[in-house]
Amino acid sequence: MEKNILPTKKAVLIFFVFACGYFISALLRAITATLSPLLTLEFNLTAGNLGLLAGGYFLGFACMQIPLGYLLDRHGPKKIVSSFLLIAIIGTSAFALAQSFSGLLISRILIGVGVSACLMGPLTGYRIWFADEYQQRANAWMLMVLSMGFVFSTLPVQILLPIIGWRWIFGLVVILILIVILLTLLFIPKWKTENNNQEKNAGSLSDVWKNNFFRSTIPLGLFNYGGIVAVQTLWAGPWMVRVAGYTPLESATGLFWINVTMLFAFFVFGYILPKITKLGIESIKLIKLGLPISYLSLLVIIILGENAGALHFTIYILTSIFLTLTQPAVALSFPTSLAGKSLTSFNLLIFVGTFIMQWGIGLIIDFCKFLGKEEVQSFKISFTVYLIICILSYLYFLMKNKNE
Repeated sequence: MEKNILPTKKAVLIFFVFACGYFISALLRAITATLSPLLTLEFNLTAGNLGLLAGGYFLGFACMQIPLGYLLDRHGPKKIVSSFLLIAIIGTSAFALAQSFSGLLISRILIGVGVSACLMGPLTGYRIWFADEYQQRANAWMLMVLSMGFVFSTLPVQILLPIIGWRWIFGLVVILILIVILLTLLFIPKWKTENNNQEKNAGSLSDVWKNNFFRSTIPLGLFNYGGIVAVQTLWAGPWMVRVAGYTPLESATGLFWINVTMLFAFFVFGYILPKITKLGIESIKLIKLGLPISYLSLLVIIILGENAGALHFTIYILTSIFLTLTQPAVALSFPTSLAGKSLTSFNLLIFVGTFIMQWGIGLIIDFCKFLGKEEVQSFKISFTVYLIICILSYLYFLMKNKNE
């Protein structure tokens, strides 16, 4: 599949349209952290229920990643992103009308399916339309958009709740999705005929999963990347409320500033990454050097317990920024003919991992409480298990890339 580098103005317009869709995806992904106190009371949810509900988005998202790779390589982002967003409209509308936990869960899974192309679609397009040296920047700035969506899912949502209620918030999101579908159909380029041809030598999905570098990132994608998403989009909020003693408004405010910090961090990170690459410092080296800092930050949170709040989670999530280098590193390790399949395969790991970690952390908390542990201790035990799994995943990555 040949590259088709677009002029700068066209590339900026394409980035903006895709960014609008990914903003909505991020908003819907993280909103459960802000709504968790309200939904817990209204639907009488346990920690396990809450983890499963939040993870339902990631379950739906993950289930579509492999077929999405084939669909994107064949039909391109324009058709696939706009089509999938129609499913997101159904899921978001159903969530707004849900009257039970099962209704919420099914709707949440549909939302995950519907927005599952909002990152992989753009990244597949960027792989063809953007020069290689700007792949990491485009990826980092999409993550900046992710943080922007997370920002709006916190304090702005908390402010709107007493005014229009959580159900009408989802009604507003439906309108935003319709606007994004229109923009996508108007401004995203068609997938050229030559890009649609599945050549015999183009490679298959098995080529992705047999790749040694890809295999070395599997535990990182599942547990480290999936875990940090689980914390940022759910468990940081309940920790602040149920361990640190924050009010729901204080928790939403804390989440707001966490995500504002990450928004600016991704902007700066995206700006300097091409310069770092030109100095000969590869992504693998940055991953190896940076991840241990995040483990120390998480250890501090566990040790401090009820004294660990928004500032400590900001530091932990900020120091985990090196994980974001794994996705473009995976994409650049394959030819453009495997762009969709390699990106969606890695994204599958992230979202399966997020589902596992969101639900798993909640189950461990419930199990510890069942054994008679206090809530603070239950949270600390659960996060300790998470930390150990992250360290083991990192050691596996080091072992497989010791010569890099």
